[in-house]
Amino acid sequence: MQAGSRPEAFLRRRTFQLMAVPAAIAVLCTTASANVPGGGRSLMDLFETTGIVGWLILFTSIGGVALLIEHLVNLRRDKLAPPEMADELEALIEEKSYDEAIELCDAEKNYLGTLVGAGLRMRHAGYEHMVVGLEQAAAEETFKLQSHISLLSLLGNIGPLLGLLGTVTGMISSFQAIEKLKAPTPGDLAVGVYESLVNTTMGLFVAVVFLTVYFFFKNKVTKMTLSINLQAVDMLKGFAAKDHARAAA
Repeated sequence: MQAGSRPEAFLRRRTFQLMAVPAAIAVLCTTASANVPGGGRSLMDLFETTGIVGWLILFTSIGGVALLIEHLVNLRRDKLAPPEMADELEALIEEKSYDEAIELCDAEKNYLGTLVGAGLRMRHAGYEHMVVGLEQAAAEETFKLQSHISLLSLLGNIGPLLGLLGTVTGMISSFQAIEKLKAPTPGDLAVGVYESLVNTTMGLFVAVVFLTVYFFFKNKVTKMTLSINLQAVDMLKGFAAKDHARAAA
């Protein structure tokens, strides 16, 4: 009962933390809007100057936050290598119930199960071939995980490009104002300048946040997969003793 309640408690804490982030941002934005020094523009007023590019950056941020939440939930060791499954696999391997162990790996469809299943399927060829099969499965599964988290890097790189696009559109707006008006005032040019600067700021902010998060998850996945790879090899080390015994005989 205790083991089952830990993941649930973790998810409740994580959900609360994730819900608290947008709430805190909303409070900060409301406070900033209500207390702008000197009667200047609020954050909402500044966002309204960004035009369609600002909305594109906003949607990019929403996509990145969705990926962040997904990775926080799924990229955990107890998801990639559930302890209960690992114990059951070790028991089946010790009992030499290899077919049942393979069926368990196929049913669970997680990182550890894929590796151990690939190794067990090569058991008739010997321990060395089992390790080769396991390593190939590990390389494929690690590539899938790294490819998935690389979407955060993609969004982090798109952010500054969208900010640059906003800079260009803002400058175009300013030059259009200069062209249309005989004697444009700084206020006439302010809209385009705001569009340029706010879009640039938003794009850089997106890049800083999501590239930082990407490298965090990249390092986390690397550490977890290396650790699980060693765990999988350790689960199959009994076959190495059998090979040595056969060679000695």
